[in-house]
Amino acid sequence: MQTQERMVNDVKIMQKVNRVHREAFLEKFPGQVEHCLRLIMERIQVGLDKRDGVDIANPDTWRMSTEEIRNLTDCAYKLNSIRETLK
Repeated sequence: MQTQERMVNDVKIMQKVNRVHREAFLEKFPGQVEHCLRLIMERIQVGLDKRDGVDIANPDTWRMSTEEIRNLTDCAYKLNSIRETLK
């Protein structure tokens, strides 16, 4: 019987801990989305930098492939859409 009571108490404790973690996640999530968006935009900016021999007319000199640019801009668009829904 004591073991069963202990298990019930352990479950109650875990529920409280899980609730705290869920609430913390909900509170921090908008900021995390914005942080990820900033990181993606910085990566795009670095990839589109035209210095050091990059010829905009010659994709072979670009720092990123067109697929990488497309994937990053798609990610930025989706993160911004999420950010907008959280406002």
